[in-house]
Amino acid sequence: MAESATAKQDIGKTSFEDALTELERIVRELESGKGDLETSIEAYEKGMVLKQHCEAKLKEAQAKIEKITVSEDGSVKTSGFDVE
Repeated sequence: MAESATAKQDIGKTSFEDALTELERIVRELESGKGDLETSIEAYEKGMVLKQHCEAKLKEAQAKIEKITVSEDGSVKTSGFDVE
């Protein structure tokens, strides 16, 4: 079963930290192997949506980070942060 649009919207409002905490809980639950198949599939699907949400939040944060440099004359310059 695919995540409903409402569930995706609810996750979209979730902070990165809360989404990551929930994703970690789901991973522990799935690794334990204690749930039935249907519950495990639903948890996996929610986990995928949470993973995508966390990745989007990280990309958003990365785009906001700026590299600050000070030139020899003392002027300050900012530029995009290149992670590679």
